[in-house]
Amino acid sequence: MRTLQQTSLNGPRDLRLITDAPTPSPGAGEVLIRVVAAGVNYVDVSQAYGTFAGGPQPPYVAGIEGAGEVVAVGAGVTEVKVGAHVIGAGIRGGAFAEYMVLPAAAAVPVPEGWADEQALGLVVSWPTALAALRPLGGIAAGHTVLIHAAAGATGQAAVKIAKHYGATVIATASAGKHEVVRAVGADHVLDSRDADIAAEVRRLTSGAGADLVLESVGGATLEASLAAAKRVTGRVVVYGLAGGAATISNWDLVYRHQVQVVGLNIGVLIQAAPRVFGEVMGELFGLLATGVLGPAEPTAYRLAEGPKALAELEARATVGKLALLP
Repeated sequence: MRTLQQTSLNGPRDLRLITDAPTPSPGAGEVLIRVVAAGVNYVDVSQAYGTFAGGPQPPYVAGIEGAGEVVAVGAGVTEVKVGAHVIGAGIRGGAFAEYMVLPAAAAVPVPEGWADEQALGLVVSWPTALAALRPLGGIAAGHTVLIHAAAGATGQAAVKIAKHYGATVIATASAGKHEVVRAVGADHVLDSRDADIAAEVRRLTSGAGADLVLESVGGATLEASLAAAKRVTGRVVVYGLAGGAATISNWDLVYRHQVQVVGLNIGVLIQAAPRVFGEVMGELFGLLATGVLGPAEPTAYRLAEGPKALAELEARATVGKLALLP
């Protein structure tokens, strides 16, 4: 089969198209899908540089998120049938290929009436946004939420969900993406390259700060996020570090930023708190049923264009969800 193989830890430029890779077989408790569309996520970029904790070592078939048709099932699998269309994620990779193995328990049905590529986001971006806002962020009607990287797939979902629950949304994005973010419901849009985002947030909140900050950028933006949060009761949910690592000390939390800092890794949430994740997914399907979230409209690339897609994502030159089509 055709795959994209990550051959080094020097980044996406070392993704190589392989045309004669062996087709995997499902083991016990697993299913094999014919990949119709693979989601491109920042995790894929992090893994390509070796900065994702516990990520696969090269050479490996890249891509964590795949959607398609079940073509075979392993021993003991009864709940997923051949011919079903599902989406799933595997942190060890394998999605940037014509076929992918998934744990049967992680194979989520593609919503009825949706094309497979429209479900991209259902098991990665959207649950991350909802978990950050609800069980971890404690969002409530009347809160003000600062959402960074709001033009991305997770950011756009977060804006829509936050507005649904009655929050005022302050979003950040690069200048060329502001209209996209306004279109999904943001009340205020700030330039992500603004020198003092925290000051703007405090101006917009009459000095109080944001009740909740969704932080996925990292680097210097983490400092801005801490400074933008409301003192004592404000929460900063950290679920990404696209801009690089940053540090925060106990001295900072006592004397500079008296806020609540919460870390989120959706894979760890699934494993360590399955009940919470189940509640998130139940709520997510409710949001789908009521139209708060709808079918994705990903920007599609051919499989061979995977290095280009990841490079553009890394450069923050993209909007919304990205897909590779094997």
